[in-house]
Parts: sequence; structure tokens; C-alpha cells
Amino acid sequence: MHLAPGEPTDLQTTMNPRVSAQAKENLRKLYGLDRPLYVQYTQWVKRVVAMDFGTSFVDGQTVAQKIMERMPITIVINLLSLILIFALALPIGVYSATHQYSTFDKAATIFVFLGFATPTFWLALMMMILFGVVLGWLPISGYQSLDISAMSVSQRVWDWTNHLMLPVFISAFGGLAGFSRYARAEMLEVIRQDYIRTARAKGLSEYVVVYKHALRNALIPVITILGLSIPGLIGGSVIFETIFAIDGMGRLFYQSVLSRDYPTIMGVTVLGTLLTLVGNLLADVSYAFANPTVRLGRNR
Repeated sequence: MHLAPGEPTDLQTTMNPRVSAQAKENLRKLYGLDRPLYVQYTQWVKRVVAMDFGTSFVDGQTVAQKIMERMPITIVINLLSLILIFALALPIGVYSATHQYSTFDKAATIFVFLGFATPTFWLALMMMILFGVVLGWLPISGYQSLDISAMSVSQRVWDWTNHLMLPVFISAFGGLAGFSRYARAEMLEVIRQDYIRTARAKGLSEYVVVYKHALRNALIPVITILGLSIPGLIGGSVIFETIFAIDGMGRLFYQSVLSRDYPTIMGVTVLGTLLTLVGNLLADVSYAFANPTVRLGRNR
């Protein structure tokens, strides 16, 4: 961030003719920007160890408080996106693998290419124009209405659902295309194994062979990729939260970059790193539920 042109003091003082050069220098000293980078970084690390992410240069609010205000909505959107990806990608991938080169498999392949090739911001704008402007079915900004405090519980849930439909779909679209392809590739690899042929030779139903024996082994690589995809989902929050004007961590990060708010940028980055580690941990734990041999391997 220090390599980018401009400092927080420039953005705050350049357009104000009353600010003198001395006042600007005093502001740099107040923020500690006059010190060498290694000194600034060392002091920041010391504060982070004590769970102090510093104070925002923009409004004087603590970084931890700003993040805690924005984090819930980002986590909800990304969690819903992961659930949607997992719930749809697996059936699509499994069916494509068990019906290779069928009409459904070819249509899914086209969908995958479209998913990889379609820019997220363009798709978001097209969805906003179609469902928000032309049809008027869904709201196109924010995650709740201004008068939500006057609504009943059921009305609030419906209002949140309407507001989050487009952001969740946009967040999940690219991942859905990719994960369905991963699931298909892994299932094709597994169903060619000898133990699958043996299971079929024993007279087991196709449902048991596919969903009880083959799918469990195919899930391991998919779960791994799912855990590693969390940073990408959080990074994608910057795009769709900015487009849909959702006050989440992604939009906070974007605004902080524009204002050169170094403490907030570093705080959001650290939290994204922690969420990545948590995602990898959950993926490791999920191995035991997907494949019992992982859970029972210690007793062998």
C-alpha cells in the first residue's frame, strides 16, 4: 500500500487551501507516517499481538469496531454462497459423471465455460438491470429496506431474502461452475476403480454404488478445493458488495484502499487470513465425515 501514490494526509489536505505544509507534516507525525516502514510494521505487529488493530485514519473509529460492524453480513453472504455451491455443484457433477456425454453433460459443460468466462461485475449489472429495473422483482442495493424496523419478523426475513438473492447468486455463480466440474472429474476417476466394478458385480444398486461408495471418495479433493476457495469468495466480496452497495467487509476494504486507510486495510487482511485458516481447518475436519477411512485410520 505504501508503494501506491498518495498518503492519507494527501487525501485529507490536498483539496483544502487552508492547510499549511507544517499542518500536513504534523498530521503525518500523528499517524506515524514519518517513521521508517520497518518501524511502522514492528509497532503494528506489537499491537496486533495484543488484539489492537489500531484506529482508522478516516473517522477515528477503532478498526476492530469497524470490522465487527461489517463482518456479519459478509460472512452470511459467503456462507450462503458456499451452501448453494455445495448443494448444486455435487448433484450436477455426479449426474454428469454417471451420464457422460449425455445432453445434460454437454449442457453442464457449456454452463461451466460460461461461468468461467463471464465477468462477475458484468453479470451483476445485467442481473440488476433485468430483475431490478426491467422486471422490478428484486431490490438492487443494500441488504435490507430503510423501513425494516417497522416490519414483522416474517416480513424482515422476506425482505432480507429479496435483498440477498442477487448478491448470493453472483457470489456463487463462478464457484458453482468450477465445483461442478471438479466433482465431475473426481467422480469419473472414482467410478473407474476396481472396487466400484466389484460393488456392481455383487449386485448392489446403482444408487448405493454411486452415492455410498463412489461419492465419499470423490468428496475429498472437492472439500479441499472448497476450503481453499474461501479467500476467493472473500476477495469477490469487494466486487459485489461495491456494486450492490452492501456495507460489508469487501466494501470496507475497497473504501479503505481509496482513502489509504492503512490500519483498516491491514485489519481486514488479517481477518481474511484467519478465515482462510478456519476454512482449511473445517476442510480437514470434514474429511472424517466424508470418508470414514480417514476417521478410522488411527486405529488400523
